[in-house]
Amino acid sequence: MLYPLLQASVFLIVAGVLWKYLKQLVLRSPLDNIPGPPSNSFLYGNLRQLISPKYGWGFVEHLTESYPGVACLRGPLGVSPLLHNRLLYVFDPLAMHHVVVKDAHIFPMPAWVVKFNRIRFGPGIVASLGDNHRRQRKMLNPVFSIAHMRGMVPIFNEVGHKLVKALEDRVSGQAGPVELDMLAWMGRTALELIGQAGLGYSFDPLVADTPDDFAMAIKAIPATMSKVNHLRRLVPYLPDTGSDATRRKVMGMIPQSGLQELSRIVGILHRRSVEIYEDRKRALAQGDEAVTRQIGEGKDIMSILMRANLSASEGDRLPEDEVIAQMSTFIFAGMDTTSNALSRTLCLLAAHPDAQEKLRKEVLEASKGGDLDYDGLESLRYLDAVCRETLRLHPPVTNMFRETLQDAVLPLSQPIRGLDGTALREIPVPKGTPVCVGMFSSNRNKALWGEDAGEWKPERWLTALPDGIAGAKIPGVYSNLMTFSGGGRACIGFKFSQLEMKVVLCLLVSKFNFELSDKPVVWNLSNISFPTVANNPRSALPMRVGLVQRTSSWRDDS
Repeated sequence: MLYPLLQASVFLIVAGVLWKYLKQLVLRSPLDNIPGPPSNSFLYGNLRQLISPKYGWGFVEHLTESYPGVACLRGPLGVSPLLHNRLLYVFDPLAMHHVVVKDAHIFPMPAWVVKFNRIRFGPGIVASLGDNHRRQRKMLNPVFSIAHMRGMVPIFNEVGHKLVKALEDRVSGQAGPVELDMLAWMGRTALELIGQAGLGYSFDPLVADTPDDFAMAIKAIPATMSKVNHLRRLVPYLPDTGSDATRRKVMGMIPQSGLQELSRIVGILHRRSVEIYEDRKRALAQGDEAVTRQIGEGKDIMSILMRANLSASEGDRLPEDEVIAQMSTFIFAGMDTTSNALSRTLCLLAAHPDAQEKLRKEVLEASKGGDLDYDGLESLRYLDAVCRETLRLHPPVTNMFRETLQDAVLPLSQPIRGLDGTALREIPVPKGTPVCVGMFSSNRNKALWGEDAGEWKPERWLTALPDGIAGAKIPGVYSNLMTFSGGGRACIGFKFSQLEMKVVLCLLVSKFNFELSDKPVVWNLSNISFPTVANNPRSALPMRVGLVQRTSSWRDDS
C-alpha cells in the first residue's frame, strides 16, 4: 500500500512542477504585450546578456537607448521555480518609485538574493526583510548622521596622507610618470578608511607593496562574484537548517571554482569581523578611556553602534550575530563601491586633463597647503560636480532585482506603445515576476538628462539641471540618481562614501598628475563593476602617476 501512495505523491509533485514551468509557455501574460529585445538563448533567455561581465554593457546600453523606460525580457527556463520566463526591466521614474518606495512591500528583494547575502555576510541589513530590516535600519540610521560624519574627516585625512606618502615614495626621483595599479591602491585605501572610521581597526598601514591576505581576499570579491552570478539562483536549494557557517561550507563543497573561492573569502571576512567585534566589546566593557585609546577614539561607526545598541530597549536591540553581520557588510560594501568609484574618477580625470587641472586649482586654492574640514570639502563645487557626474555615468552597481509578491500594477510617467498598438499608461505585473530596476539606464535616460546623457560633463551640475529631472521625481536618495537606490533599502552609507571620495581626491590631485596607461583596460559588469587589463581575469587598473609640477601662481596661492 505504501509503494503506490509514494508513486502517486511523486507523480503529483512532478506534474505540479512541470505545469508551473510549462504554463508560462502555454498561457499568455500581460507582459507579452510589452516591447522587448529578442532572446538569443532558449536556455538563458536575455539573462546572460544582462549580466555578462564583458558584453553586458552593450545590452544595457541597448535597453537604455531603444526602450522608453520599460522592456519585457525573457528569463531562463532553468530548473528552479524561482526562474521565471518573463522579466520586467524598468527605468521609468514613476514605475521605479512604485517598485522601491510606494509599493516596496509588494516588490521585495527576491528570497534567493536575501539568502545569498546571508551566506556571504550573515544576518545583517542586506540579508533581512520586512520588520527585521526596519528594526536594523532604525538602529543604524543615526550612526550615519552628518554630526558623526563631521567627526570622521580627520580620520579620513590621516589615512589619505598615508596613501600620498606611499605613492610619493614610488614616484619621487623618477625621470617621468610611474605606472602603478591604482585599483589596488584605491582598494587598500578604502579598506583602511572603512577599517579606521567604520570599525576602529587598522587593516593596512599602506606601507608594504603587498597588502595582507585579508585585503587581498576582499579585493578578489568582484571578480569572484562575476564567476558565480549565473549560479546564485541555486542558493534556495542550500539547507535552511544549521548555521550560516554550515551553509557556507556546503556552498564551498559545490565543485565550481567561483563558489569555492567565494566560500573561502566569506570565511575570512567572517572570522576577522568576529575578532574585531570581540576586541571592541572588551574595550567598551573597560569604559570610555579604553575606547578612546583605540583607533578611531570611539568615533568609528561600530563603537557608536555598539554603544547605542547597549542602551536601546529590549525590543530594538540587535542580537550579537546581527551586529557582527553589519561589520562584514560594511567592510565589503565600504571597500569595493568606494574604491571602484575612485578608480573610475581617476580614469576620467586622466582622460580629461582640463578637468583634472580645474579640480586641482580649486582644491589648492581652498586648502592653502592644509587639510580641509567637512565644511571646506562641501564648499568645493567642482569637486562635488566631478563626484556626482562620475556616479551618474558609472554607478558601481548597474541593476538591482525585485520580485512581485502579488499581482500588481505599475503606472508609467509616459505612455508606451504596446505590441498590439495600444497606448499603455500602466502595466499589470503578475505575481512572481522578477523586476530588474535599471539604475544605469535611469542615470543615462536621455528623456530626462538630455541628448548628452552618455557623456561625462561635470559642468552640468554647476547650472540648473534640465526641467524634466525635477518633475520626474526619481526615487533615488542622492542627486536625482539611482546610484545609491532609494526608499527603505537605499544605501545607508552613501554620505560616508561621498565623504571618503572627496577627501581622497583632494589629497591625490593636489600632489599627483594622473595619465591613462597604454595598456587596454576593460571595465567588467558585475555586482560591482571592476577593471581588468585585456583578457587577464585579475582586477587591475594601471595608470601613469607623476608628481605635480606647480606653477609660481600656485605657490603664491598656497
